[in-house]
Amino acid sequence: MSNPVVYPPLQTQEITAVILAGGRGSRMGGVDKGLQNFKGVPLALHTLQRLSPQVGRVMINANRNRAAYEAFGVPVWLDAATLGDYAGPLAGFMTALAHCQTPYLLTVPCDTPLFPHDLASRLADALASSQADFAVASAPEEHGQLRAQPVFCLMGVHMQGSLQRFTQGGGRKIDAWTAQHKVVHVSFDRPGDDSCAFFNANTLAELHQLHQLASRLP
Repeated sequence: MSNPVVYPPLQTQEITAVILAGGRGSRMGGVDKGLQNFKGVPLALHTLQRLSPQVGRVMINANRNRAAYEAFGVPVWLDAATLGDYAGPLAGFMTALAHCQTPYLLTVPCDTPLFPHDLASRLADALASSQADFAVASAPEEHGQLRAQPVFCLMGVHMQGSLQRFTQGGGRKIDAWTAQHKVVHVSFDRPGDDSCAFFNANTLAELHQLHQLASRLP
């Protein structure tokens, strides 16, 4: 019986993360969601502070208020015009892949600021060990069932061509694209994992709830 192949782990410096802040914020009254206050700072800045220690580089995808985002000190890129205005998260994926200068890209939304401190490392370990094209986070819902969180996605930059073909064909859904390739789902339901880590604020009421959840954390 042959020994299993052990693949080397991905290194932090090999990963660039993009904070996705390019949406319309329509369910929040049209405000720029990434600039809404959370724990005294904009949501996108809180996300940046949580994400920076986990990866080698960070960029932001935003389509409004570029100067405000640039003040955070990282590169800011607008959606590629080829998909039209506010074409959804895959437009941000495409923009980030075009500007990524490392072998791997991690995508993180701006409206889920309590995501795990070990998000990148766990996705990276799974991607390397399974030799998959994508590593996608999964988290428990209210009734304990795991649900994929496709916007929390680690991929190789070689997926850029596949994404271009998918979007040129009219595709706009993340999971419909990733399903064309090998995906490893990484469960964030270990003992000690925060059950609220992937709570996202799509509305002002959810943003208020997010503040309440954060106030209970140590």
